[in-house]
Amino acid sequence: MNPKVIPEFFRERADYLRRAARGPGGERDDLVLTVKTVIAAMAAWVLARHLLPPTVSTFAPFTALVALQATVYRSVRDSAQYLLAMAAGAALAATLAAVAGINGWTFGLLTLIALGVGRIRRFGQQGTQVAIIGFFAFSAGQGKIDYIGHLAASVVLGALCGLAAHLVLAPARHVHHRRQAVADLHDGIGRRLNGLVDIVEGEDHDIEHVRQCRRDWHTLSAECERIRRGIDTEIEHNRLHPRRGIDSAYFALLRARDAVAVAERMMDHLRSMTRALDYALDSGEIDNLPGSFREGFGSLLRSESAAMRAIGQTSPADPGRLANLIDTASAQLSRVEQQEQANAETPPQVHTLQGTLLTDASRLLAELGAGHRVLRPNS
Repeated sequence: MNPKVIPEFFRERADYLRRAARGPGGERDDLVLTVKTVIAAMAAWVLARHLLPPTVSTFAPFTALVALQATVYRSVRDSAQYLLAMAAGAALAATLAAVAGINGWTFGLLTLIALGVGRIRRFGQQGTQVAIIGFFAFSAGQGKIDYIGHLAASVVLGALCGLAAHLVLAPARHVHHRRQAVADLHDGIGRRLNGLVDIVEGEDHDIEHVRQCRRDWHTLSAECERIRRGIDTEIEHNRLHPRRGIDSAYFALLRARDAVAVAERMMDHLRSMTRALDYALDSGEIDNLPGSFREGFGSLLRSESAAMRAIGQTSPADPGRLANLIDTASAQLSRVEQQEQANAETPPQVHTLQGTLLTDASRLLAELGAGHRVLRPNS
């Protein structure tokens, strides 16, 4: 093994712990969940070791691991699915052992049936446990009812230890943190769009800046997926969480998730616009754009940038202000389109570039309008 790998590993772990200690966030949530899981598994193992036979005691800490998920709802759901899988696997093993005895072909039949039963959607991700529990009940327990009873007791004990850890220290809520992430996302998109305005208006001819922007759109798309997962987790916290949230926070999270979807759709058009500007800079065609088009198109993009930030802000967007921003952008788009159509002397290459940029800006404006309709308070 490369000797540099070990120090790098410890450095990453130290950074992870510093981020967890610095403030609320994913790192601290993961660390707290890990600590709770260790304590719950240890408690389940100790109790099972003193109360149940050694042949089944390991199932208690294993079930505690299953029972401790990121949200209380997910923990209850996975525990219930695991208990169902345990009951199905144990019942199947006991039935085959009683009817056909313990032998090779019976074990094969058990495997076949258990794999088929495990595909039932109700078992969720715990479907494979039907076969695993069936193997233990069939081999170690010989299909005997007393072993199956102890096995069930061990599984229930582990689930109770895991769920108790959630009740003692419930998962943290991060409603404001999730909404702030959405605001930062939209703000980042707006800042990059303003950077493109400098290109259009002729204040910046750095092609590397445009290409960095193209790379940023891919990074921000991945960020959208991460933010959406965080919001979905926070929405899931409203189900069965010991500390009930307020309804306004729940609806704010729904709006935040819609705002992420708007951002993803907008970036599709921004990628196309950035490609066009990259080509225009590389070929020099951007220098042939008329001054009136540069000025009007730059103003249009600034208005769209302001509307983006208004959609993503942490507090509910002012419907009147957002509508005015979109109306202003729409009027600017119409004005630039009319100027472009009226200039019959525009060279074909420049006309094509203008048409491409206007098409992307028009589609971007349509997404902003759709976002405004979705995010209105009464929607």
